[in-house]
Amino acid sequence: MRKEIIIFSVCSICFLMISCSKDAPVNLPPSIVQLMFPTQDLLCISNTVPFEWGEAIDAEKDVFEYNLIVAKDRELTIVVENRTLSATQITLTLEKSTAYYWQVNAVDVLNIQESNSPIYAFYTAGDAVVNYAPFMADLKAPENNTSVNSGNIDLIWEGADANAGDTLTYELYFGENTALNLIDDSLSVSDYTVTVESGKTYSWKVNVKDDSGSKSIGQTFTFSVN
Repeated sequence: MRKEIIIFSVCSICFLMISCSKDAPVNLPPSIVQLMFPTQDLLCISNTVPFEWGEAIDAEKDVFEYNLIVAKDRELTIVVENRTLSATQITLTLEKSTAYYWQVNAVDVLNIQESNSPIYAFYTAGDAVVNYAPFMADLKAPENNTSVNSGNIDLIWEGADANAGDTLTYELYFGENTALNLIDDSLSVSDYTVTVESGKTYSWKVNVKDDSGSKSIGQTFTFSVN
């Protein structure tokens, strides 16, 4: 009889554990924030910049806050501002005649989950500056630290310039591991096909040039081949 009671108790506990695990809700991060100002590739007329973004939504009604990051590179590693806010706007004074990149993360403070907005670029106007250097190339594919299949793949990027009338060309660097070789220094298109081999790792970078001779040095992405 005692053995039967023990077996029944163990089964009851297991059933309760399974039931609880099935009933436990999966927490979701807040929705992705929509960046409103500065807009993508904007030339700001002042270095005092009002940042504004849309409200996020949390499905579980958890408390969340916004993390604003402003940096001088598209990878957001050269950070000049990192603010935690409850509001959806803030005004910052930045350097003149400088390219910046910004992102807002909505962070669920109870479950430490976040959703990241896209990264937008903008330029602050300078005193009597006529030409601005292009923005850093936005490397689209392959993404950094990802894997691809062997064979022919397309390297894809986007270029932009605060001076809308400028014509952009690209310097493409590509090679195995971290050894970058110049493939072409005057590309007018924003894609290039390369052949990659299984089991190897490759890196690539794109510099952007305008027709006034200004250049932005790109970030380096790395990917492996299955």
